[in-house]
Amino acid sequence: MHFDSRSLLFVAIILAGWGLDGAQSPDPPAEAKASSCGSAGYLEGRLSGALTADIAWQDHEMTCESMPRPDDKGVRLRFSGDISGERLAIIIAVPGLEAGMTGPDIDAIVTITVEGSGRFFSTSSLGACWVDVSLNAPAEEPAGTHIVAGRVACVAPLGEFNGDAFVELRDMRFSGIAEWGNS
Repeated sequence: MHFDSRSLLFVAIILAGWGLDGAQSPDPPAEAKASSCGSAGYLEGRLSGALTADIAWQDHEMTCESMPRPDDKGVRLRFSGDISGERLAIIIAVPGLEAGMTGPDIDAIVTITVEGSGRFFSTSSLGACWVDVSLNAPAEEPAGTHIVAGRVACVAPLGEFNGDAFVELRDMRFSGIAEWGNS
């Protein structure tokens, strides 16, 4: 049997990829997931009622998103992560919050969704929830983003949009990214 140099090169490449014992070379290590929460992002607290969970998400365990509210009045902070096999999104809308502003008792609307299920829980209007913002500082990148941290509290449970269930928030603290555009 005759092998030309190209055939031998092909066999050498295949064997190098499989090792001497026939086991395939391990895959290269996965790249670390880039944080969308400002590298020190977190959401911590308790949910009780129709959703019961202790939340302790760190920046690499969740996704953070943000957008200005309609008419550029305030901002929406969105945190999402996994709890007991379900993906929850917790949205904190703060109509009165401006870039760089901190302080206590800023009105907020809180919404919790169980993604893919059609279940939504929310405050009906302003006045039931508020945020105490302890940090609201420009992030390094991209322009117009800020790291916003604080706590959120509600005086009443969040009612279900299409049902009669409710969820209560307790001891909710957060740190994430707020997007105001090029401010």
